[in-house]
Amino acid sequence: MPSDIRIIRAHEFIQASPAGLLDLEQAKKVLLEVASAASPSEDYDVVLDVRNVHFDLDAADLWELAAELHKVRQAFSRRTAVLVPPERSDYAGFFAVLAQERGFELSAFTHLGDAMEWLDRADV
Repeated sequence: MPSDIRIIRAHEFIQASPAGLLDLEQAKKVLLEVASAASPSEDYDVVLDVRNVHFDLDAADLWELAAELHKVRQAFSRRTAVLVPPERSDYAGFFAVLAQERGFELSAFTHLGDAMEWLDRADV
């Protein structure tokens, strides 16, 4: 049975720094706002589209951001596909591993079609 899927475009929640970049504190705030928009997600999977977001996050920041997921566990209680630009796929992949280690079904993709296929396959 196919999933119900909600696509959330993170750039709609972003108030970047004066330099136009999203830093760690802003990323935490956006995570909470996105979770609020996604919650409750018991009935659908989530595609979180961050392709139009410019990050200023390093590996330590991603670790800390992944640690924040426990605060929004219900919003991402089903599968979450994070959609990123190709140049950020390594960072997104690292974030996905960190989230998976915390019990989240989260994976990173650079193409919407791949994300949708992953979400659909997981229902089989």
